[in-house]
Amino acid sequence: MATAAGPVPSIGHDQMLLFLLQIGVLLAAAVVLGMLAVRLGLPPLVGELSAGVLLGPSLFGEFMPGLAGWLLPKDPAQMHLLSAVAQLGVLLLVAITGAHIDLDLIRRKGRTIGYVSLGSVLLPLALGIGLGFLLPGSLIASGADRGSFALFIGVAIAISALPVIAKTLLDMRLLHRDVGQLIVGSAAISDIVGWLLLSVVSAMVATGARVGVITQTVGCLAGVLAVAAFVVRPTARGVLRATERSGQPGVSVAAIVVMIMLSAAGTQALDMEPILGAFLCGIVISSLGSTSRKKLDTLRSFVMSTLAPLFFATAGLQVDLATLARPTVLAAGALTLLVAIVAKFAGGYLGARLGRLGHDESLAIGAGLNARGVVEIVIATVGLQLGILTTAAYTIIVLLAVVTSMMAPPFLRRATRRIPKTTAETEREREFAGT
Repeated sequence: MATAAGPVPSIGHDQMLLFLLQIGVLLAAAVVLGMLAVRLGLPPLVGELSAGVLLGPSLFGEFMPGLAGWLLPKDPAQMHLLSAVAQLGVLLLVAITGAHIDLDLIRRKGRTIGYVSLGSVLLPLALGIGLGFLLPGSLIASGADRGSFALFIGVAIAISALPVIAKTLLDMRLLHRDVGQLIVGSAAISDIVGWLLLSVVSAMVATGARVGVITQTVGCLAGVLAVAAFVVRPTARGVLRATERSGQPGVSVAAIVVMIMLSAAGTQALDMEPILGAFLCGIVISSLGSTSRKKLDTLRSFVMSTLAPLFFATAGLQVDLATLARPTVLAAGALTLLVAIVAKFAGGYLGARLGRLGHDESLAIGAGLNARGVVEIVIATVGLQLGILTTAAYTIIVLLAVVTSMMAPPFLRRATRRIPKTTAETEREREFAGT
């Protein structure tokens, strides 16, 4: 006779204590160093990542191994608690990013943005895949094949970071400029293509790099896009209308989070990245109008101030700067950085010239699209979780994200100095400022 199962054991006292201390210490360090980075004129991402790097094996683990081993033990069960919270943060962050893609802008500037997006994705992707076949095998995790690794490196180099680019343009008062709008639109397309390619790589790693599997994955991607447009969108509209009638604003926000999580679960069930589902859900919510987007934006403050810094600090824990002391890894890192910067800049510039933009505007677009930031960190984390990257390769990609994010503002400032301001741009600036 079957007996009823007993209650699930609760988290142990020591495990809960460590979890709470990890959250508190990592978040405090990320916020403080993020504020310091802003004071120094750097993106807060740099400080938030530095918090994890300092508390990881590079410094804390090297000079205080006993305390580091207690606070951040190698026990998988303990670290999975922290990773779960960080994963929630990144899914909401990516959804918010998707919600800020201006689909009307992409449609209006379709031809130019198409050329820029094509150049800024295809050239870096091709050169990145070629680089992946040339990099030393010591950067490939055991069990991963060279083809999947090369495609992953191509995706990492081809991607841009819409959140970092948009924030940079806002800080520099360039978002209202025509060139700023073109950069944001092109970065949006680059992000979408990047998440789709990442899903292909994930499926290849999960099920094997066979032509049939790749074809099946591409078919699944087409199906996911169709479901997002023809099923999720009308469903989301109906759900949000129903929640609005409740008269409780919190219900609509909870419904949006539910839809994001279920969308992420849907792509995860298809052996694609849950990030893709969250990203597409954000785009769907944005397409329903400014009211729906504002409801998602109510989460923005908490996500950007708490969950996102915690995610970046957790990502920084995986970085081991000691690996760069090995000449092979240092040379591979320098080569990767060089290829990534040149390929993205050249691809964006050539695409803009094909779109009949001037020299100065094309330079600005190439410079603006080079920032990888948030998205690159997410990609690197996925590569580590999929078992494609070693710690050394992960460190290289994280440094690529930091360096390119730091490079973008000064290069953009120099490139836009000689671009004359138009009347339409002045009107747009007034509209953005609400005057």
